[in-house]
Amino acid sequence: MCSAAGLALLSRALCRPVGWASLHRSLTLSAGRRTPELSSFTARTNTCGELRSSHLGQDVTVCGWIQHRRQNLFLVLRDSYGLVQVVIPQDESAASVKKVLCEAPVESVVRVSGTVIPRPPGQENPKMPTGEIEIKVKTAEILNSCKKLPFEIKDFVKKTEALRLRYRYLDLRSSQMQHNLRLRSRMVMKMREYLCNMHGFVDIETPTLFKRTPGGAKEFLVPSREPGRFYSLPQSPQQFKQLLMIGGFDRYFQVARCYRDEGSRPDRQPEFTQIDIEMSFVEQAGIQRLVEGLLQYCWPSGGAALAAPFPCMSYAEALATYGTDKPDTRFGMKIIDISSVFRSTEVRFLQDALNKPQGTVQAIRVPEGAKYLKRKDIESIRKLAADHFNQEVLPVFLKASTSWNSPVAQLIMEEQRLELMRLMEVREEDVIFLTAGEHKKSCSVLGRLRLACADLLEARGVALRDPALFSFLWVVDFPLFLPKEENPRELESAHHPFTAPHPDDIHLLYTEPEKVRSQHYDLVLNGSEVGGGSIRIHDAELQRYILATLLKEDVKLLSHLLQALEYGAPPHGGIALGLDRLTCLVTGAASIRDVIAFPKSFRGYDLMSGAPDCVPAEELKPYHVQVSWPADSDESSASQPQHQES
Repeated sequence: MCSAAGLALLSRALCRPVGWASLHRSLTLSAGRRTPELSSFTARTNTCGELRSSHLGQDVTVCGWIQHRRQNLFLVLRDSYGLVQVVIPQDESAASVKKVLCEAPVESVVRVSGTVIPRPPGQENPKMPTGEIEIKVKTAEILNSCKKLPFEIKDFVKKTEALRLRYRYLDLRSSQMQHNLRLRSRMVMKMREYLCNMHGFVDIETPTLFKRTPGGAKEFLVPSREPGRFYSLPQSPQQFKQLLMIGGFDRYFQVARCYRDEGSRPDRQPEFTQIDIEMSFVEQAGIQRLVEGLLQYCWPSGGAALAAPFPCMSYAEALATYGTDKPDTRFGMKIIDISSVFRSTEVRFLQDALNKPQGTVQAIRVPEGAKYLKRKDIESIRKLAADHFNQEVLPVFLKASTSWNSPVAQLIMEEQRLELMRLMEVREEDVIFLTAGEHKKSCSVLGRLRLACADLLEARGVALRDPALFSFLWVVDFPLFLPKEENPRELESAHHPFTAPHPDDIHLLYTEPEKVRSQHYDLVLNGSEVGGGSIRIHDAELQRYILATLLKEDVKLLSHLLQALEYGAPPHGGIALGLDRLTCLVTGAASIRDVIAFPKSFRGYDLMSGAPDCVPAEELKPYHVQVSWPADSDESSASQPQHQES
């Protein structure tokens, strides 16, 4: 188990570019912990990053990649643990060694043996952990030469993401990727310690080949050798962890691989990893306290420690205040209901909105918006609302002098203007964005505009969202059901059909199910959902009623689960934390692809291997599958797919 000091070193480079020096520091364990034997079982005596003045005079062997070479006098050797300078011998007796080290291309893999010596006075490099010493070479061997690289292995060299993914094995050599993946590994190790060693959870693997589950995200299908029968890759181990509770494993945990066929989405991957947790005899508060303790234990220190308990907010409050169920609470610009100001307004579109059911007038205040937002910004914000929500948004300048005031400002009476300034706490040069319409839609519009305004302000140098601040929030009391988009008269699960209804709303299941709240809870970090879970239904009859009567699902697909619930299922609940997104936020990475070793591209392709790939017809025959080619496609050319992405 790492000490607090060790964890502090681990995260020193969070939220900023990581060099090899800081990477080495981040991987160093405290003196109170036995240092890992990083060179055991290998052909080296030491790593490149561990040599210090204490090693002076020692004969060492190191292996690594040639980072760069200077005037054929020195080269810098790099491995996974840091950098070390190697002195290229210049005397005639070592001509063969000089030839090897001077002719080897950059990024070639070499093994060097020699003596650790001090650097000449004045030539020390304080930016390198090994900057006080160098290796005087005796022997050198090229283990593998490197051909011309498609890009330099340097963090400051700009590369397209498509190029990085095509040559992912080279991209992984960068200090940033090394830092991200090693930090991820350490966080998972700490999670295992907390759950298994400290709280008695059992790490249990569940199947990858399963059957189709009704509701939820689309699943990948896997053909079997039986005609017409398919496996399904599970979108989560949801059913298995409930069955484990019934089987008496009352504390389950797994680093689970999950699969969702959701098409092209920039913030998602078709395969992803979650920290999957389930407990028996637990209520919502118990799960929340467990997760808060888990994150506090595994969180890299070096900044402010995580404070628990995390704030909690209802779904209705989150939507009304921030316009989303995953609010970024690091900054203000909250939505304010100003309907009371305009009850007697003469502005026609405001009157029309307030006269409709659920009609409201709402607004957000952008601090110093008149100072930082340009005319084109205002127009782009209004266009965003019109294009994505089909809703009008008006800018209002109540105090600032500007030649492009909103036309609605001229129709606001003095009494309304003063009340609006009071409610919105308007200051000089603030801008108000106002909209009117159905409550939920208006909130969603302003929630989207709130984030767009934050982006614009930050682009002009205004500090709003501190990247070093981690603002967690529990969102609770979600609706149990939502109306289907294609048929609003029918219901679908807001999350999944195994979520238990709120105990105060169970009576509404049989009369007004659309009003029932669930025992679902989401964990939000800086505006991103990093976890979600619920208390589950453990009563077979209630589960059957929700599936068959309310959701109109085929209960035969879940007959195994319904049957299991009849054999003494304990009350249980759990949560899944998205490891990819959580690590992305911790490291400050631009994308979740930067914290996954071999991710898929934006369109779901593996640009390195060319997957998904075509399969010859004869190999499909045992699975009773035939490909139906589009009429305008050439089957022969289609059999050689080219995944092009910019």
